[in-house]
Amino acid sequence: MGQTITALERQKRQEDRISVYLDGEFAFGLPDTEAAHLRVGQVLSDEAIEALRAIDALSRAVDRAVRLLARRPYSVEEIRRYLASKDIAPGVIDAALARLEDLGYVDDRAFAQYWVENRERFRPRGARALCYELRQKGIADAIITQVLEGLDPAESAYAAAQDKARRLRGLDRRTFRTRLGDFLARRGFEYETIREVVGRLVADLEENETDFFAPHDTDEDEPEIE
Repeated sequence: MGQTITALERQKRQEDRISVYLDGEFAFGLPDTEAAHLRVGQVLSDEAIEALRAIDALSRAVDRAVRLLARRPYSVEEIRRYLASKDIAPGVIDAALARLEDLGYVDDRAFAQYWVENRERFRPRGARALCYELRQKGIADAIITQVLEGLDPAESAYAAAQDKARRLRGLDRRTFRTRLGDFLARRGFEYETIREVVGRLVADLEENETDFFAPHDTDEDEPEIE
């Protein structure tokens, strides 16, 4: 029992794939390297057909993931979720991820490093927020610890506070401290870091922009940031 290959046609949209027709009907596609050993008139057993279908499923899953990765790096878990959303079988997803790792397309440590560096450059976060984000993306705690080593929380918080501070021009110091402190807390920075950085910014602004704060404002008897 089996089926006969009646046509092998190169696909128009994906020229590196071959459409395989069995008994006059389209059956599946294959990478041209996998289809190279097939010929019209060849009879395939049911077992051989299933094996070729598995190759096709794996190839399509890998292709989907590679197209996703062309946008930006993704974690292993993100790719798993994406492929699952396309109704790809768990076993095929596992095989696709193994293939991608072998090819060097996915690496959770490299992804985590990219994520932290990107945040530091564009939207600095505290270690608590970065840890949460990376865990949401399926990154192991050991990797998170490694990539967060060496970060200077005070410098990250100072960079994060720059634009926000500019938008608080004209406020009294008390309100400025409260709002900027709340902003940095939402970014995941710790209390001691926030207090240090807000104090540093107030001092910088007092020294360099004498009209930044509301007139007659004073820092006397100002409570600590909570």
